[in-house]
Amino acid sequence: MQLHLIEPLGFDFEEKKLRRAGLDYHDLANVKTHKNYQAFLDTVSPKRAFACTTKGSRPHTDLTYEDGDALVFGSETSGLPDHVMNTFSQDERLRVPMMPGSRSINLANTVAIVTYEAWRQRGFIGGC
Repeated sequence: MQLHLIEPLGFDFEEKKLRRAGLDYHDLANVKTHKNYQAFLDTVSPKRAFACTTKGSRPHTDLTYEDGDALVFGSETSGLPDHVMNTFSQDERLRVPMMPGSRSINLANTVAIVTYEAWRQRGFIGGC
């Protein structure tokens, strides 16, 4: 798996600040940064892409994940910008089921839930 960050970022990627935030294992991470969403698409050319959003039309577990899929998450506070969200059909918008009345699950937990499900379905490739 690879982490692709799309600017503008909501944080400073400077090594010292990342270390302070508890990410001192960043040298083990496979991270690429892209200037915008189109640059990401042009560089990566995902086989399929899915928006992960509280407004998703299907649970993240209803998808059979495949090699080459991209999972796209928005910012913690506002989600994906409209110009990005509008590139996804309703069927390409995934959600993590929540209890009625819940606002949302925070971004870090949502990323962990969805990516772990994709990894599980793919047989934990690369795991030990």
